[in-house]
Amino acid sequence: MAVHNIVLIGASYAGLGTAHYLLRHTIPALEKVNNGTTKYKLTVISATTHFYHKIGAPRYLVSADLIPLSKAFLPITNAFDVYGPDRCELVIGTATELNESRKTILVSDTYGSAPPKTIAYTTLVLATGSSSASELWSIPGSHEKTIAALKATQSALPSARTVLIAGGGPAGIETAGEIASLFPGIDLTLLSGSDRLLTRLRPAIGAAAESQASALGVKIVHGNLRVTSTSTSASSTTTVHLSDGTARTVDIYIDATGIRPNTAFLPASWLTDGKYVITKDTASLRGPVPGVYAIGDVAGYSLGGALDIIDAVRPLCSTIFADLAAGPEGKNAKGGVKALAYKQSATETQIIPIGPKGGVGAVFGWRIPGFVVWLIKGRDYMIGMAPGAVTGDKFAKA
Repeated sequence: MAVHNIVLIGASYAGLGTAHYLLRHTIPALEKVNNGTTKYKLTVISATTHFYHKIGAPRYLVSADLIPLSKAFLPITNAFDVYGPDRCELVIGTATELNESRKTILVSDTYGSAPPKTIAYTTLVLATGSSSASELWSIPGSHEKTIAALKATQSALPSARTVLIAGGGPAGIETAGEIASLFPGIDLTLLSGSDRLLTRLRPAIGAAAESQASALGVKIVHGNLRVTSTSTSASSTTTVHLSDGTARTVDIYIDATGIRPNTAFLPASWLTDGKYVITKDTASLRGPVPGVYAIGDVAGYSLGGALDIIDAVRPLCSTIFADLAAGPEGKNAKGGVKALAYKQSATETQIIPIGPKGGVGAVFGWRIPGFVVWLIKGRDYMIGMAPGAVTGDKFAKA
């Protein structure tokens, strides 16, 4: 029997959701269409043994008592056991090189010194996500590094007198709100790096965020003032060098300035100028070459929001089904899976808690009040979603 190897790289929200959907719905439908003549096996490559619910990082970093890290970092080593080893294999390691002509991926050991292994693919799904300058916001290979960074900040905050945060997006604002609420005596400054906060939302919402943060004692500095370098002293203070030639020495510096896609191992011809994976059209999520697909933060279509992951899983998997079944899109009733087009929302959707009780945001273009921000996100930063992300609960049904 012929074996078709589907390889998926990445095991955060996009990767886990797509993997479970493929295993539960797409692969069984393909085998039904092909009358058992082809066997499909999914290999998931994950750089880390743990899923990180990074949405809650602004609250994790201020105190170990608010949300235990044991709820934020969940093991994925048994996430696919229910499907059996013949159907799915989880490989822990970092993709370091892709050979386009041979259709192989070189994977290095993230946690130890085992020799690299080569994995062949027939179909490839890229869900590698993005990384941040700070280890607080993403896992840089080993999840232990992110846990260590969070614990170091938790330990330093109670005795800190000065804190500087760079970044006027959600991570920066949320972190400023959490710190200012729990440690009101800290001299806290936020560099927005722009002329206002939350540039993806309408100016009025950014202004409301600034008003709430200022009321908590956060000093906000606007303008094109950026951090050029940092240096840490023997006493653990950090000197932050700025683009205007000045420098500030603070007890804690937090970099919340944005993300970069995890695409260093991919061919340059597959990437946009910003190093994101080319998606030929948003509706199908097909990648730069046949048989390659992309989803989530790493993909060129994505605006960086959660909806560009959650709402894209089913359309992506139905595109893969349509392509592998060699049937015209939208006419695959025999396999029990419809080919869906991904319809990206053009309206603003972003929810930003500012402290445990405040916050601003919009959902599908509708501005929401603070109590709704608290209800959706602010009370626990959606930590209840984490277990279901590992087990694929959201995609139990096709």
